[in-house]
Amino acid sequence: MGFMHKQVFRAGLSLLLAFLLAFCSFCQPATALSEEQRLVSEAWRIVNRSYLDHTFNHQNWASVRRKALHKSFPDREEVYQTIGQMLASLNDPFTRFLNPAQYRSMIYNTSGELTGVGLQIALHPDTGEIEVVAPIADSPADKAGIKSRDRILEIEGMSTKDLTLDEAAAKMRGPIGSVVTLLVERDGEQAQEISLVRDRIELNPVIAKLKSSPDGLPIGYIRLTQFNANASAELATAISSLENEGADAYILDLRNNPGGLLQAGIDVAREWLDSGTIVYTVNRQGILGSFDAFGPALTDDPLVVLVNKGTASASEILAGALQDNGRAQLVGETTFGKGLIQSLFELSDGSGMAVTIAKYETPNHRDINKLGIEPDEKIESKQISREQVGTPADVQYQAAVKLLTKQLTIAGAA
Repeated sequence: MGFMHKQVFRAGLSLLLAFLLAFCSFCQPATALSEEQRLVSEAWRIVNRSYLDHTFNHQNWASVRRKALHKSFPDREEVYQTIGQMLASLNDPFTRFLNPAQYRSMIYNTSGELTGVGLQIALHPDTGEIEVVAPIADSPADKAGIKSRDRILEIEGMSTKDLTLDEAAAKMRGPIGSVVTLLVERDGEQAQEISLVRDRIELNPVIAKLKSSPDGLPIGYIRLTQFNANASAELATAISSLENEGADAYILDLRNNPGGLLQAGIDVAREWLDSGTIVYTVNRQGILGSFDAFGPALTDDPLVVLVNKGTASASEILAGALQDNGRAQLVGETTFGKGLIQSLFELSDGSGMAVTIAKYETPNHRDINKLGIEPDEKIESKQISREQVGTPADVQYQAAVKLLTKQLTIAGAA
């Protein structure tokens, strides 16, 4: 019986070895990823770890990686196209690939200066058209009369339907003194060609001046044009100067402010608030994070905030924080409605990605994405020149002045 047992054991072992050899004949030898494949995989991992939508636009994200890595990559441009296609499958215009030049430009733009025409643009979430969020104050685009919600149909004769958002921005940038022609369309009007001379865009984001109401109330007027790295420090300087000049009330003008750095928006809110939540952020796990004010505010004087259709992103965070905390009333039009937060990620070859990592809610848990923030007093804008902003011709500004005067009259009577 022992001999038979050994024979059966040997036969079983032989069958097992034969099975393993047969199975392994179908196995592919493990191969290391090429440099190009590693870059694709790196981009995939960032999205897999950080992207807001855990369904990845209702698709198998692991399958997207497998398909991408099976492609051949004759050059780096093919790698970039593959990463761009992966991101495009998410159907999120704010999550996008940036080649090395575009990534450097993005970092450069938020640092405080650039050369070009001075347009902040976005992809319309429904139509996919390239839409003006706002022109930068005193830029060539601003002086030419381009406005929020205008659509850029062509750049130098090339349809923007064939361009990504960053490609469109890159085509509008260029050396000082060079000319770029845009085909611009506005609701209710025929499209028109506008030629712009590129210039250095001044990105000092704060314009401040002491003004007065018809009855002599000294009002500190502050126009904040974007949230770059300089915004918080420049605003603090402006408030300090206006306080020294005797301002008793403030108007903060966020019209056509397209946003910028999230942290800059939070820092600016803290300069107006003694306490309270500024914004909640919500990631894909539904986990709430929050940013709070810890005081003291730089001034407790009455405040009115001007908003319009071009007030977007970080501007909406600030406007929502001041409105929900009862620090300010909003005057103007419903804001743009961009409630998503992107983060920049640098890839190993110097390219990068902007990835939607969270959405934000106002202190009262309002989700304003695609909805915007409603002002306390709705005043439709009238077409005025750049020089007429903050003057009697500016109906929204005049409404803010009246509101401040009324507030101080009531406070005085009390």
